[in-house]
Amino acid sequence: MSNLDTEKIIPQVRRDILRMVHANNSGHPGGSLGCTEFFVALYYNVMNHNSNFNMDGQKEDIFFLSNGHISPVWYSVLARYGYFNVRELSSFRKLNSRLQGHPTTHEGLEGIRMASGSLGQGLSNAIGAAITKKLNNEKNIIYTLHGDGELQEGQMWEAFMYASGYKIDNLIATIDYNKKQIDGSIDDVLPLGDLKAKLKSFGWTVLEELNGNYLNSITNTLKEAKELTFKEKPVAIIMHTEMGNGVDFMMGTHKWHGSAPNDEQLAIALSQNTETLGDY
Repeated sequence: MSNLDTEKIIPQVRRDILRMVHANNSGHPGGSLGCTEFFVALYYNVMNHNSNFNMDGQKEDIFFLSNGHISPVWYSVLARYGYFNVRELSSFRKLNSRLQGHPTTHEGLEGIRMASGSLGQGLSNAIGAAITKKLNNEKNIIYTLHGDGELQEGQMWEAFMYASGYKIDNLIATIDYNKKQIDGSIDDVLPLGDLKAKLKSFGWTVLEELNGNYLNSITNTLKEAKELTFKEKPVAIIMHTEMGNGVDFMMGTHKWHGSAPNDEQLAIALSQNTETLGDY
């Protein structure tokens, strides 16, 4: 699919996010909107994957979402890519739905390989998958996404240390660096300090993407990271984004981390994002 086509996917994914969260008056629109370009870039432009889903993921790249509360953006991109029917997005967070607020595996939703409600666990899971790829002599890459607030979890740093110590070099971990979490700014809750220097000191190759909400920029950075794999070091991307990107009143604040828009707010938000592929 061309860049022109993938650019058209972005406003539609934003619409899906907003409508899913609004319909249940619950969910996490802020981080989902901020990571829309990342997911479109990863699934449409970078990752080697198959929408004919197989849990083992043999001979293909694998993605793990560690900050599972931004499930709306992932569900939308999976559906739009063809993993499951787009109409199923209307069941988000409903009783007995496969599309729960935080992804789980026991509902059998295509594309989901781990439950990710509790923060801090995704990198450990990804390392296990990366080791499996190596044992199977597969030249595929494991991708992960993490919230910056998630890096306040100790398990993350154990995993950072393990990955470099055991030269897990078929792994690319992206950190959504929007500097906001549910209770306020990262610096007010628990500062991360010089994150790039910390990751380098843990033995990672580190890229910094300052324009994470531009499709071409994050696509190029992901491709650059891919070129740096299999060189005896894991790769991290510090991806600067804006929480709530694409909806003017949701940007510049942490308020929309876990709040749903009302009817009037939804109408305003949708007016800022053109329907390009058809609403579900």
